[in-house]
Amino acid sequence: MPLKAHNIMLHDPNRIYVFDTTLRDGEQVPGCQLTSVEKIEIARSLELLGVDVIEAGFPVSSPGDFQSVVELSKAVSNPIICALTRANKNDIDVAAQALKYARHPRIHTGIGASDTHIKYKFNSTREDILERAVDAVKYAKKYVEDIEFYAEDAGRADNEFLARMIEAVIAAGATVVNIPDTNGYCLPDQYGAKIRFLKENVKNIDKAIISVHCHNDLGLATANTLAGIQNGARQIECTINGIGERAGNTALEEVCMILKTHHSLNLHSNINSKHFSEISGMVSRMMRMPVQSNKAIVGRNAFAHSSGIHQDGVLKHRENYEIMNPEDVGIEQSEIILTARSGRHALKHHLTRLGYEIDRINLDDIYERFLVFADQKLSIQDDDLLLLMGEGHNFKNGLFMESIDVSCGDLEIPHAKVKLNYKGAEHEAAATGNGPVNASIRAIQKIIGQDIELKEFSIQAMHGGSDDISKVNMRVNHEGKSYMGYGFSTDIVKASASAYLDAVNKFL
Repeated sequence: MPLKAHNIMLHDPNRIYVFDTTLRDGEQVPGCQLTSVEKIEIARSLELLGVDVIEAGFPVSSPGDFQSVVELSKAVSNPIICALTRANKNDIDVAAQALKYARHPRIHTGIGASDTHIKYKFNSTREDILERAVDAVKYAKKYVEDIEFYAEDAGRADNEFLARMIEAVIAAGATVVNIPDTNGYCLPDQYGAKIRFLKENVKNIDKAIISVHCHNDLGLATANTLAGIQNGARQIECTINGIGERAGNTALEEVCMILKTHHSLNLHSNINSKHFSEISGMVSRMMRMPVQSNKAIVGRNAFAHSSGIHQDGVLKHRENYEIMNPEDVGIEQSEIILTARSGRHALKHHLTRLGYEIDRINLDDIYERFLVFADQKLSIQDDDLLLLMGEGHNFKNGLFMESIDVSCGDLEIPHAKVKLNYKGAEHEAAATGNGPVNASIRAIQKIIGQDIELKEFSIQAMHGGSDDISKVNMRVNHEGKSYMGYGFSTDIVKASASAYLDAVNKFL
């Protein structure tokens, strides 16, 4: 049997124990059900993350849930394995059987504490509910030493009655008392005051750990959990990515990073936060539950900056706009996202990263062309920057395309008008062809006065979407030699003309 949790708490009063219910409460989300193999993989990752308790399931609910608790009990060594029950003997018998292989078993039993649940869910009285709660804890104690009791809907329960219930179940042998805000109803000050009331009015509260289990119906789960531990709770119940019933549970990664960031709280956990990004992605994939882009800590945009003012500040000093180090949550580095709102500093950062020597280019000129391009493309990738820089190199090497104008359709012959700049002088020509690309190349050939043979021509979409960049590869032959040219643009015809010019510039 495991040591009583309250003995550990007395040893380190500032330690916050992390109870993960991703595999029980989180899995109750429609469409998020997992196989036993998937549960084991997540459980092992939770063990690596450093959680103290894994709630493995509700064994009496189905044969599959029972078997998952059995298999998880065999698969992990360090965390306590917890099984949920209602306050009845059959549930507890089944849970105890499912936990027989667990190195550190815990039975999590309980019953409703609010008058709403007592009247409308159980059609009972406070005294009857109190008796059933005590009986359940005593019965579970026959099987395991570590008993957690949940007072369902404690967030809406009368504090005086709740205190009586908690005192009675601790006297019956509960080592952890869970005070859930089951419906996400409480405001942080209300929930914090409820935990403080129990600390001050339950005579034997020092014999158990107070646990907080908050739901996110009003978006207050993390705030309420924090209020709970600030007022004496020492176990937090949460899920990866905040998944769970209805609007979800408290997000494990959010509370743990609050503790890590706010040193003034003088509270800590055993969580290795560098695994957050990895386990977040794993849970998202296996449960088919995408993580919203702006989700705190693990969302795609949590460490991404697109505003020019923010980008400039981050590049000068990360802490200007980041209160956490991305490496602390398993993300390699912050992202500077190039958009039409980005400034010169961000553009310079990416060009330097790609190997361009900034002191040898006209950054102002490139930035102006970048803004025009960004308005068309919305989000700029490395290939887009290579296109942007390629246009400038073409100008240095020889021919530079000032403009291209094409017309085509079922009722007219494809026509192209091209204006090129060659060593400061403008040249213009027009031509027809069997298509707009062919017409454009013929117009270029008129300007350069040579019919340069085109041998290969391919077009590739680079990212996907209707605003995508087209990458064109061309190979031309000139005097027995082959030359490759590359062109990029949201306009296929312009990309093709640019690729042809790129090839020609290599020998002209």
